[in-house]
Amino acid sequence: MNPTTLPDCVRASLDAYFADLGDTEPANLHDMLLRAVEKPLLEVVMARARGNQSRAAQWLGLNRNTLRKKLLEHGLLDG
Repeated sequence: MNPTTLPDCVRASLDAYFADLGDTEPANLHDMLLRAVEKPLLEVVMARARGNQSRAAQWLGLNRNTLRKKLLEHGLLDG
């Protein structure tokens, strides 16, 4: 199956991740997935918003200060 939607891509990636794990138990899966998805989301949105944090925050449904905090956490903004 060729994933065509974002949820399909996530499922396919998780299936591959679990296959790679084999018999190893995953740990902190929720946090790992959120961090893996959040950084590219922020990168793409900031690029589409041409670096305009107010616009990006609005698109993401975040407060601008929350967006700045997340950008700093992911090393996408100089402190």
